[in-house]
Order: sequence, then structure tokens, then C-alpha cells
Amino acid sequence: MTASEPSDQVLLSSSGGLGRIILNRPRAINALTPAMIEQVSGALGTWRTDPDVGLVLLTGEGERGLCAGADVRALHRVLVDGETEAADAFFRTEYATNALIGEFAKPIVAVMHGVTMGGGIGVSGHAAVRVVTETSQLAMPETRLGFTPDAGGSWLLSRAPGRLGEYLALTSDTMDAADALHCGFADFFVPSERVGDLVDAFETRADPQTPAELIMLFDETPESSRLAREHEWIDDAFAADTVEEIVERLRRIGGPRPEAALEALSARAPLALKVTLEAIRRARGMSTLRDALAQEYGLVSWFVSSRTDLSEGIRAQVVDKDFRPDWTPATLAEVSQELVAEAFAHRPTAPLW
Repeated sequence: MTASEPSDQVLLSSSGGLGRIILNRPRAINALTPAMIEQVSGALGTWRTDPDVGLVLLTGEGERGLCAGADVRALHRVLVDGETEAADAFFRTEYATNALIGEFAKPIVAVMHGVTMGGGIGVSGHAAVRVVTETSQLAMPETRLGFTPDAGGSWLLSRAPGRLGEYLALTSDTMDAADALHCGFADFFVPSERVGDLVDAFETRADPQTPAELIMLFDETPESSRLAREHEWIDDAFAADTVEEIVERLRRIGGPRPEAALEALSARAPLALKVTLEAIRRARGMSTLRDALAQEYGLVSWFVSSRTDLSEGIRAQVVDKDFRPDWTPATLAEVSQELVAEAFAHRPTAPLW
């Protein structure tokens, strides 16, 4: 924590049947630290059995967004120092909290304004009711950083229509509000100018049985989804069996958007692309969020303990910002099926559950 950051990075309160969680690290777009995750988990653990709390509202302080994800700068320091056990411990706490949110018996309402990415989707995308605004920018950007969608992202991506899950996972493309609704990452659209009124309504007349009905008083229809309009070429290309074949199909289809997808794939970590494609397709056959989280935990533990791409990706994208990562392996052709199988066979030292 720097001197310019608030000392209370998660604000917790409860009254009138409503529990409030406010992520309060706005200078970092509320990037999640281990302590923040533990505070969120602790509050939910308390409220789960508190008869005076029937509904939980999750929001983020500041105009820039709900949550940019995990504090990857701090994670980079841990990786550089070789503290793999500390990294695994952070992911265990994070994923357990994601499961707690997804399985919470009382409704959780999350307002996903502005930047909501990676771990930010992990604390909001599994909530019972998810609200986006015209400022919302949602993404699972992990392949940019050299690893694979986590925090339950593979579960959500695998349930997107058609092959949008593969597309979003591999390219790390950003969804606006309409795209998030279309892809199943959100449930309602509320203009940002009305979010304050929505929060006031929850604080004054929260009914744990009907949060969706209350939100519908503020719900509007956003512009049409770009991804909905682009289903045909996305489904054609990203239904391919391998990343190499996806690349070939994109070249064959041609046009500005497929070419942009090609450019994105060329910048991603080849190993991350192949592992991620397999992860999304395995998650599609799973029956619970917990199953997907367990798979993600094994994969992320493998990237942390056995590979250098995650540390290198964070360095290039976030720390040095030279945007020139030195991926290992450097090409898709160098990523063998045996290496991908090794990722899925890895078992972390400490179990997730």
C-alpha cells in the first residue's frame, strides 16, 4: 500500500437488511490484494448466517471501474522472488471467494461499471444479479499476460453463445455492456447516471426476495451487441480443433475484424493460447463453477511453478510497459501436445478445497 492509497481498501457495512461491500482502492482501479480478498470473504462468511442481512450489494469506488483484477504488480514481485507458495496461497483464497460468491444463498448484486476485468469478473461475474452501465469494459485478459483465464472466467466463457467463449478467451477482447449481456456476463443495463438512485433504492427498500424486480425499475436497453453481429465469422473460425487451424480460418475469412483477431493472437503467449483453448472446452463439459475453478487452480499453479511466461507477460504489459514479451516457447509450432497435457496433469502442493 502506498501513502496515497486509502487505509480501508474494502468498506463494509450493513443496515436495513442490506450488506454493502465497496472496493476502495480507486487509484489502482480497485485491483485486488490478498487482504482485500480476505475482507470480502470474511464479510460474506459472517453475513451468510446473519439474519439481519438478506441481500449484498458489491460496488467499486471511483469512476474508472469496479475492479481491474488482481494486483499483478504485487504478483510480479512474488514471482520474481520465487515465492511460488505465496502465489498459490493468493489464488487459493481468491478462487475460494469466487466459489463463495457463486454459491451464496442470499442474493448478491454486483455493479460492474467501467473497467471490470480478470479477478474483477471473479468477484462480480458469479453474483446472482449483475448490472452493467454504458461505461462497462469487461474482459478476461490473461492470455495477454501469458497464462489462462481464471477466477471462474473459464466457466463463464464456456457458457457464452456459440464460440464466443473461445474468441474472448484467446484474443482477450473487451466487451461493452451490450456484449456482456449477450455473452451471459451480465443481467441488466442501468445507465451510470441512475446507478446512484439504484443504490439508494437498495439502501431504503432492499428486499432479498426481489432484487431483480427492483433493478428492472432502472433497467434500459443498450445499443446492439457487436459480438452478436459478428457471430458468423467467430463461430466459423473458433470452432476449429486447434489454435493453428483457428489462425488459418481467420486468414481465409479475411476482413478487418478477423484480421484484428489474427493480430491479437500473434501477440499472445503461444503456450497460453493452446492451454486456454483446451481449458475452455473442458470447462464446457463441467457441471459446476467449482469444477472450473479447480481446473484453473491447477493450471495457474503450473504456470507459476514451472513456466516463465506469466512473470514475463506482467513485466512487458504492466511493469516495464515495453509490450515486447519474450514468450517461451516463442511460436505455436513449438508448443507440443505433451506440454499442454503436462499443464492439465499438474497437481498443486496444497489443494484448493
